[in-house]
Amino acid sequence: MSRVGLKPIPAVDKVTVKVDGNQVNVEGPKGKLSLELPEGITVEVGDSEITVVRASELRHVRALHGTFRSLVQNLIVGVSEGFVKELEIQGVGFRSAVKGKNLDLSLGKSHPILHPIPEGLTVTVTENTKIKVEGIDKQLVGQFAAEVRNYYPPEPYKGKGVRYVGEYVRRKAGKSVK
Repeated sequence: MSRVGLKPIPAVDKVTVKVDGNQVNVEGPKGKLSLELPEGITVEVGDSEITVVRASELRHVRALHGTFRSLVQNLIVGVSEGFVKELEIQGVGFRSAVKGKNLDLSLGKSHPILHPIPEGLTVTVTENTKIKVEGIDKQLVGQFAAEVRNYYPPEPYKGKGVRYVGEYVRRKAGKSVK
């Protein structure tokens, strides 16, 4: 039984949801997104709420029920409010800047790292160390932030690296001389 899949999604003002067969199209003030539904999952649009319904009780359909309810809700939140991920860079001489359609990262390596910014995302850098990634597609925002963090994940000895704002990094003690 999917507890998440059974919850209805409240309708949001200024957001229109249209279902064409197995395609869900969502349009709002920030843009348009669409999602293809698998076989056995349907979306019903009412006046005040949207429900995701499964056609059968087969195991793979039940497994997808809650997932696609969350994906439809993410579409609605994305086109109405958008998603934001914030990163911070810690380390002496580490900095970043936006150059055209690339994010330029100087992370203590012998060369600067140029990471392309995908269509649909806006990346802003403040204080050379704070990176803000904004967009309407939750998966795209999270994937871009994860790729940038993966260039230099925070290390536990000095705490240097790229981390999410508010991320806790457990510190380790270095070598001790006896």
